[in-house]
Amino acid sequence: MRLEGITTAVTGGARGLGLATARVLAEAGCTVTIIDLPDSGGESVAKELGDAAVFVPADVTDAGQFAAALDVAEDRGGLRGLVHCAGAGRKIRLLDRDGKPGSVEDFEWTVRLNLTGSFNALRLGAERIARRDPVEGERGAIVLTASVAAYEGQIGQIAYTAAKAGIVGMTITAARDLASRGIRVCTIAPGIMDTRLLARMREDVRAALHASVPHPSRLGHAAEFGSLARQILENGYLNGETIRLDGAIRMAPR
Repeated sequence: MRLEGITTAVTGGARGLGLATARVLAEAGCTVTIIDLPDSGGESVAKELGDAAVFVPADVTDAGQFAAALDVAEDRGGLRGLVHCAGAGRKIRLLDRDGKPGSVEDFEWTVRLNLTGSFNALRLGAERIARRDPVEGERGAIVLTASVAAYEGQIGQIAYTAAKAGIVGMTITAARDLASRGIRVCTIAPGIMDTRLLARMREDVRAALHASVPHPSRLGHAAEFGSLARQILENGYLNGETIRLDGAIRMAPR
């Protein structure tokens, strides 16, 4: 899919991986609608990206809000690309230090944000992309975000692992489901990315994280995630695949 001039939306686009993706897509000549929470700072991000970008506040777990945000993208030229980066996790163990069971409320919150939010991205994004006329055999593409935790979840990540593994599992099914509509679906599973949270860690802790990555021995850059998202949108033969972006790391139990 040629990106110059197409309409895209990025959830979680005000920070981290989503922000980097929004920048990459704007640089590629896309119109970008940034979808994020009201207090995310999305307005300033949209201003930074210039006329190509607008910010629409929405919660991806709220179908009405999310649909309305995607309608803004739709009105800017017809949605063809959606990169869904919104997500987060809460640390939960099956048993706490006193032997009490972990919080089902925290589990459900994590699954709702990450997995239900991704389901909303698929169904609401596909509804709009399917309205486009095919170009070179396709109407558009959706990129989801999982995590290497889907494969090697660490202690305390059981809810996050369940949600991200669900996204990996949905990917091929969604691609098959939407194939007749000419819509591709892929997922990126990032490893340890250099986020604002990690930037606050002590240097020795950061050095240990760098050393845990086989090659290159460093944390991933958000721009590398954005670059891969762009390549997935552009490459018409990439479909139904989850791609690890992790420097060949395999996570230890803790």
